[in-house]
Amino acid sequence: MVRSSNEVIRACRCEGPEPKPEAGCIVTDDPLPAEHLSPLATLVDEVLAGVGYEVTAATDAIDDAVPGYGGLFDPATTSAELRRALESLLESGLTRPSVPEATSDTFVLYVDGSSRGNPGPAGAGAVIMDAAEEELARLGRPVGSRTGNNTAEYVALQLGLSELLARYEPRRLEVRIDSMTVIRDVWGGNDPTEPGVETYSEAVTAALSSIPDHRYTHLADSDPNPADALATVGADIAAFGP
Repeated sequence: MVRSSNEVIRACRCEGPEPKPEAGCIVTDDPLPAEHLSPLATLVDEVLAGVGYEVTAATDAIDDAVPGYGGLFDPATTSAELRRALESLLESGLTRPSVPEATSDTFVLYVDGSSRGNPGPAGAGAVIMDAAEEELARLGRPVGSRTGNNTAEYVALQLGLSELLARYEPRRLEVRIDSMTVIRDVWGGNDPTEPGVETYSEAVTAALSSIPDHRYTHLADSDPNPADALATVGADIAAFGP
C-alpha cells in the first residue's frame, strides 16, 4: 500500500540510546514549513497533495472539473470557476495514481527549484526514475509567492525524497541536482546559509539517513534536467491569485 509522505513521517519511530530511522521513513514532524501562497494556489497545492504531487494527474483532474473547455492554465478560466472546481475535487476525494513497480531497490532522483524574481513565485519539481532511468513519477508543487530560489531547491529535494520513500524502499540512490548551495549543506556538511531553510534541511538529512547508499551528481546548467519543467509549473501555480 502506498502511504502519503505525511503518513510515512508519522510512521517513524526511534528507540534506544542512538536512535536510527526505520527504512522508508522520515523523522521530522514538520517537513514542509508553510511559505506564503494565495488561497487559490493553496487549493491547487492541496489537490496536488491528494494525488501524491503527480503533476499530470492533478492537472488532468482539475481540467476535467472546470466547466466547458477551460482548465488550470487556460486564460479563459476565471478564478471563481477554478476555485469552485478545486473545492469540488477536494470535497469529492482524490485518488493517488497507481505506483509503477520498481525493477530494483536502486533509484535516480532529479530535482530542481525555480523562482521568478528571486524572491518571487517559486516552484519545486522532482522526477523519480528506476535504475534503467525509466520514469516512475513526475512531481511538482508551488512553494511560495515570494520565495527565493535556494528555498525552492531544498523543497524540491525534500519533495522527491518524501515521495520516493512513500512509494518504495530504496537502498541506493543517485540525486541529480544543480544547486551547489544544497549540495554543500546536505553532502558537504556545511550549515545552511539560506535563512529559513533549516527545517527543510533537517527533513532532507533525515530522509537520506534511511537510504543506506546515496550520492549526488552535480548538474551543469547545460545538462538536461526533467525536473526543471515541473518546477516551472509549480512557479506558475505559485503566481496564482487571489
